[in-house]
Amino acid sequence: MASPGYPTGHSPYPVGQPGAAYQVPPYGYPVAGGYPPADPPAPAPGFLPYPAPSPASAPPPPAAAAGATGAYYAGPVINTPPTVSHRGQPDDDHIVHAPLMGPTFCPPGLEYLMQIDQVLIHQKVEVIEALVKFETQNKYVIKNSLGQKIYRAKEKSDCCTRNCCGSLRYFHMKLLDNSDREVIHLVRPLKCVSCWFPCCLQELEVQSPPGTTIGYVTQTWHPFLPKFSIQNVERTTVLMIVGPCFACNCCGDVAFEVKPPNESRSIGRISKQWSGVLKEVLTDADNFGVQFPMNLDVKVKATLLGACFLIDYIFFERGKGSHQKQGVWE
Repeated sequence: MASPGYPTGHSPYPVGQPGAAYQVPPYGYPVAGGYPPADPPAPAPGFLPYPAPSPASAPPPPAAAAGATGAYYAGPVINTPPTVSHRGQPDDDHIVHAPLMGPTFCPPGLEYLMQIDQVLIHQKVEVIEALVKFETQNKYVIKNSLGQKIYRAKEKSDCCTRNCCGSLRYFHMKLLDNSDREVIHLVRPLKCVSCWFPCCLQELEVQSPPGTTIGYVTQTWHPFLPKFSIQNVERTTVLMIVGPCFACNCCGDVAFEVKPPNESRSIGRISKQWSGVLKEVLTDADNFGVQFPMNLDVKVKATLLGACFLIDYIFFERGKGSHQKQGVWE
């Protein structure tokens, strides 16, 4: 007697029984005509191993299957296209292509700064300025450690401001890449620099792209040492720059150390490099080296570049008296 509540008719699913003309295929999908008829003997108790497929019913190898062939369908053949670069040309190990789009957290044009830990900044010599002492707009070339040009910078200010205010002048500066695209814009307002005026010290705003502020360089008051704080867009100090008491060194470099906010150690350096006797005496064109950690935020790296320009104008740009400042106490 069948149990109450359960039907006793034929099950819609095939059930393997001794002597039945039904066998589950070893693998694959059946063809449209149904399962192949067979009358195998009942299997022995225990685990049921898969029977070895016969050569006639075994599926063909995937490489030879152009469609549904044989007893079972092995799927279509997928032809892998040849490797092609994003510029539509075959890959070449000797060509390095720039990415079509940089990371989302990196301002456009600053992708290369993410891959380096130091830059060289060389100021161009102005012949008119060297001969007649007429202050002209400063021009710079930013290079990598191999001497390859990556950016160029040019000051934008008026003639009256340059020759009346000297090194304290306000200015705008554009940093252009090799395709003449402006990637960094610097803004320096007119402020004091002496330690006797702690409420109106130097400041520089860094924008990238132009119009979007990414950081500030602000002078921190100290009676002897030149100190600058590197701030993010929220005005939070992320790094400190500490210089020597005397910002001069005959026949040697002048180093400004880059430190954490607590000034516990040195993690980088902005150094004014000795350029030779003739260039140092006859011109105020200077060479700088900026070192920073490789994994530093690219926006902070760009702000450190702005700090180097500000340091150049404060201490190494000749003022109205044709002399350079020796420290913050002047």
